[in-house]
Amino acid sequence: MGTISLINNETNEKFDFNIINCTRGPKAVDFSKLFETAGIFSYDPGYGSTAGCESTISYIDGKKGELLYKGHKVEELVAKYKFTDVCKLLINEELPKDEKESKEFDLELRHRSFLHEGLINLFSAFPDGAHPMATLSSGVSVLSTLYFDHKDMEDEDDYQTMARRIIAKIPTMVAFCYRNSVGAPFIYPDIQRSYVENFLYMLRAYPHGKLKQTIKGTEEITSLEIEALDKIFTLHADHGQNASTTTVRNVASTGVHPYAAIAAGISALWGPAHGGANEKVLKQLNEIGDVKNVDKFIDRAKDKNDPFRLMGFGHRVYKNYDPRAKVLKNLKDELDKKGIRMDHHLSEIAQKVEEVALSDEYFIERNLYPNVDFYSGIILTALKIPTQLFTPIFVIGRMPGWCAQLLEHIKNPHARITRPRQVYLGK
Repeated sequence: MGTISLINNETNEKFDFNIINCTRGPKAVDFSKLFETAGIFSYDPGYGSTAGCESTISYIDGKKGELLYKGHKVEELVAKYKFTDVCKLLINEELPKDEKESKEFDLELRHRSFLHEGLINLFSAFPDGAHPMATLSSGVSVLSTLYFDHKDMEDEDDYQTMARRIIAKIPTMVAFCYRNSVGAPFIYPDIQRSYVENFLYMLRAYPHGKLKQTIKGTEEITSLEIEALDKIFTLHADHGQNASTTTVRNVASTGVHPYAAIAAGISALWGPAHGGANEKVLKQLNEIGDVKNVDKFIDRAKDKNDPFRLMGFGHRVYKNYDPRAKVLKNLKDELDKKGIRMDHHLSEIAQKVEEVALSDEYFIERNLYPNVDFYSGIILTALKIPTQLFTPIFVIGRMPGWCAQLLEHIKNPHARITRPRQVYLGK
């Protein structure tokens, strides 16, 4: 382990700090004792150059456009494994050994998917049309009162029960939040259906459970729809120390109930600069309206005096094509060929936006490529997912990552309460 020196030019004092050799990516400087030894602290708005934790969960190489979960490339996981397999990988450190173990884990989640009847009564307290993200955050907070013993977990069995319980229940909660918002009766889980199929069933079916009698009178749930949504969940399972994950860790650092920390993460994800971006992308594609208008909107995006911002392009970390966006683009084309019809009008506009932007020097110089939000809204719409559920879909996908990150923090004996400093400029 090497060191790096910091010299105070005012006093000529020299301070040495250890260099941490990460297993992947650039090295880091251990500035944890910077204030104690040098009497100064670093200023890093947005924490873009600051690591607040050590982690083994996911890794992003922004220059290469690479994302790994526990060392596995996300593209390979999407191609070879189910979302529930990836859940097991994130919270339990390993993928299922065989098909039997995979089915057993999925079946456990199905049995845990039912909600406490007391929680169901909560939904009626929200007004008609309430955004599901607001209801969802509140519902997860209530889980902390129903399963209060998770506040003091002692061993791996406790950790796994906490994580598996909320991973299992979150699709049910999302479905109930939506159905309550539109005044539809709740549909309870069916343990004969897989994790992803169950979610679609709870969204669409009538109380008698006849799959062809859905809310919109559409056809039965197909294996192609299940597979597509499964892939979307997997692509969202974890993504380093993003705003919502950092929120979960920060809140968990106070010793609060884990579900309260996750509820805070849900609130953070709701923002249009984070998980709510896919809703904004779809709205913007409708605003553009026609492929002939694309150039005009691209010009607006380049005009520093115009507040218009091109949604679905650019990422805080990626300086290359987001690998998740590549998978989604291919998935969109594949589904369209196999019978799940995309909105061709919006799809053509999106492809034209990408084509023009990726050939424009303004976007090339700034490394602005499509991100995970750019095509996800078009696919979710084709899967008959209501727009207001786009971000809750993100919550379902991200839940195993939040649980893994939270457990990683709790298990770390050296973890401290989060307490950044501030550059005070007041009187």
